[in-house]
Amino acid sequence: MVAVAMIGGDSVHMGITLVTGILLIAVMWDRHVEEISLAPAPVAEIPSDNHDLIADHAFREIVEHLSDPVLVVDRGKVTLANPGALKLLGQHIVGQDVRIAIRHPAAAQRLASADSVDKAVCIDIVGLGARNLRWAMQIIPITQPGDRSRLFVHLSDESHTYAAERQRGDFVANASHELRTPLAAILGFVETLQDPHAGGDSETRERFLSILEKEARRMQRLVDDLMSLSRIEADKYRLPTAQVDTRETVEEVVSLCRQNLGARGRDIVTELADDIPFIQGDQTQIAQLLHNLIGNSAKYGRTGTPITVRVAPAPPSMLRLEVADEGEGIAEDHLPRLTERFYRVDSGRSRAMGGTGLGLAIVKHIVERHRGRLDIASAVGKGTVITILLPTSEQVAPVTSSLPKAGQGPLS
Repeated sequence: MVAVAMIGGDSVHMGITLVTGILLIAVMWDRHVEEISLAPAPVAEIPSDNHDLIADHAFREIVEHLSDPVLVVDRGKVTLANPGALKLLGQHIVGQDVRIAIRHPAAAQRLASADSVDKAVCIDIVGLGARNLRWAMQIIPITQPGDRSRLFVHLSDESHTYAAERQRGDFVANASHELRTPLAAILGFVETLQDPHAGGDSETRERFLSILEKEARRMQRLVDDLMSLSRIEADKYRLPTAQVDTRETVEEVVSLCRQNLGARGRDIVTELADDIPFIQGDQTQIAQLLHNLIGNSAKYGRTGTPITVRVAPAPPSMLRLEVADEGEGIAEDHLPRLTERFYRVDSGRSRAMGGTGLGLAIVKHIVERHRGRLDIASAVGKGTVITILLPTSEQVAPVTSSLPKAGQGPLS
């Protein structure tokens, strides 16, 4: 599923407020309004020699209530800054040369040359406030005809938009790579089989056909996981309404895994409480979640060590589901990224075991859709415990749009 940056309602309201403010600026420019002293003005300003515009209480109210950083620049100096700008650039910026206040060469140069700004322009800024922050800076003239010395400066944090674009690019690149690798192998062996002078004996042909089948099934698993992830994300904000018999679902999945995992299937151990509650959810997705977690433990746990599935009620009105293994464990620095698409601690080992790199990403999105919580705890040399908390059918949490990041916690 490609991540898409969306503009929410808050951004629309902010844009309307900003446009309204600019229109008010134009209307009020020639009008002197007596300063209202009854209400405090938290917007920083120069106490003397103010222009009528800046002294106007209505204008200051507009600027104050904009959450984004906003500045007014007059002849190269900052004459007004709202709380957002003061927080980003510092409490001392009012009265400063804008080149010192902004501390960004391209932006400062454009702001200092106010006479050259005769229409709204936008400049991308990277690293203002923090190295990884990206801003879109809009510079809008707010002056009378013949006087272009004053500018309205609006800074919009575009970091999340850029992050979403980067994730989309990474996703496409990773998906292409994952598909290209088995496809190249398939094409290579097909060409070999087509050559009458190579692979002519039946034993070689059988070996090549076996490899072809393996790579084709690998592609099939990847496509299935991509489609599954896409469907789950499409329903992300749609709360499932079915009543799921948790005990029955767990027992069915465990039974199927014991059949399909061969020798490792016999290592699955269940610890099910007597009073396991129902949950309000999607039974197919809950089963898929369990399949992925048990499958991961089977792949990365040590052969012959238990794969423990624990299910029990957890206060308040929650269900706790744990899958634990006694494998090599995962280093702490990898834990926050385990639910990213195509992220692997050991890429070669994962591919050799048939992993697509999407298993935990699917788990995360299923948990998110069910308004639950996912925690991953691991200790190198000891093993990994994945804990999921889901609301029971008696109390389903309100709809949210984010899932807490996986983090390290104590091993059970």
